[in-house]
Amino acid sequence: MSEFHHSHPRARLTPLMRGVIDRMARAARVPMHALTPEQARAFYEQGSGVLDIPPHKMARDEALSFTTRDGATLPARLWVAHDAPAGAVPTLLYFHGGGFTIGSVATHASLCRHLAHLAHCAVVSVDYRLAPQHQFPTAVFDAWDSLLDLRAQAPTLGLDARRIAVGGDSAGGTLAAVVALMARDAQVPLALQLLFYPGTTAHQDTPSHQTYAQGFVLESHSIDYFFDQYIPKRSDREHWWFAPLRVPEVEGVAPCWMGLAECDPLVDEGVAYADRLRWAQVPVDLEIYHGVTHEFIKMGRAIPEALQAHQDAARALRQAFDE
Repeated sequence: MSEFHHSHPRARLTPLMRGVIDRMARAARVPMHALTPEQARAFYEQGSGVLDIPPHKMARDEALSFTTRDGATLPARLWVAHDAPAGAVPTLLYFHGGGFTIGSVATHASLCRHLAHLAHCAVVSVDYRLAPQHQFPTAVFDAWDSLLDLRAQAPTLGLDARRIAVGGDSAGGTLAAVVALMARDAQVPLALQLLFYPGTTAHQDTPSHQTYAQGFVLESHSIDYFFDQYIPKRSDREHWWFAPLRVPEVEGVAPCWMGLAECDPLVDEGVAYADRLRWAQVPVDLEIYHGVTHEFIKMGRAIPEALQAHQDAARALRQAFDE
């Protein structure tokens, strides 16, 4: 994986990406890991839309809820594109990123709306419960229970339970990958797993975690902070529900589209997971967006690679739903 590493890694950044990072540095905000989880959530909510594209208008925009195995109610949102097919609509179930600690349906609404618009489908985004109030494996159970409840509610919502994909970014990508494996084991068919820079390793010890540890949006101190909130017992991090690369077998899991950022601590583990799937004969479409960092898919106002990634992901969804 040496192609992703460089003696001067900042030289890899596109000029526009470098400009975004420089503006972040000049803002001199308190780093995420120095905030309480509540402060970190508020900080992320406040800034999440600054570089995101304006939200597309939808044919349907509805509040939903899912019930978990322990009786909790999870808020969710359904968006259906204007040009979605007549009849039962294919659906992407989306899990937002944020290190299992921050983020929400609201912070990822523009992304989800854009994917629905481009893929001519429905997108359902769920507010799974966050750490540290809800530690591992609560988010995993919430994600899986959401899929089961979505399938159960699909007929009354006008959605096609036979054409559901799961997706997410960062920690949400981890959840989507894990849910895809659980679905395989439970013989629940999925059309696709759509993964934006998912975390897949147990201990963040790949070379890219060193190369891009500081100054590339997602920093090592923040990763440590998030995971200490979510899964403080380090031995638990060996479990494949946290680190999908640790799963004994990946054969038979749903096809995968994966979009990675070149200048991202998580790029190596994303490539490793894509390779693992390919070795198991799982269809994989891997796109690596050069010169950009973690979180770039939510920077569509400033980073053209974000819009390209949206287009690529939507094309994969359309193809998966048509098969």
